[in-house]
Amino acid sequence: MPSPAQLDDIRARVAAYRPASIDEPALARAAVLLPLYQHAGELAVLFTVRSELVEHHKGQISFPGGGYDAADGDLRVTALRETWEEIGVAREHVELFGQLDEMVTISDFLVRPFVGLITQPGPYPFVHSEVEVAQILEVPLRHLQHAANVVAEERTYQGRTMMTYSYRFGDHLIWGATARIIHGFLDLVQR
Repeated sequence: MPSPAQLDDIRARVAAYRPASIDEPALARAAVLLPLYQHAGELAVLFTVRSELVEHHKGQISFPGGGYDAADGDLRVTALRETWEEIGVAREHVELFGQLDEMVTISDFLVRPFVGLITQPGPYPFVHSEVEVAQILEVPLRHLQHAANVVAEERTYQGRTMMTYSYRFGDHLIWGATARIIHGFLDLVQR
């Protein structure tokens, strides 16, 4: 079981973090939830493997989330609504800690990532949307923190060379915006 001190430390670091925001009003807004979950006696991060039926990012690993709807009124609500729709986690079972840096995805969404804890003890009765989600992955946090599971590569994109990170989990590779969010989260909680 993760120690209360470990959870308190993560909660405090995320809550105190002042995320970078991006002013790009022409881009479609979206929000995701980086859900922490107590699984098999340790802290895990939940990911979804996107179905082949979705419009964007077929088969890729992502966090629950999606496009802002005016009825949401707030991107926090978007992240929680999408988490309910995609994997069946009720919003009253999520304690939001705060948010991470906004980013622009390759599909031109301006994404605001939130971090939260699923407060119900496991196993949680996840119910995934078969239209959107092919599989739910419960990846131990310690696995993501282990250097042997991280792939660091220099990439050039639009004339800029930068270091990119991806994460291995069994036969899965977590890359792209999801990996950028995880990298920022791990950097924050391991400082």
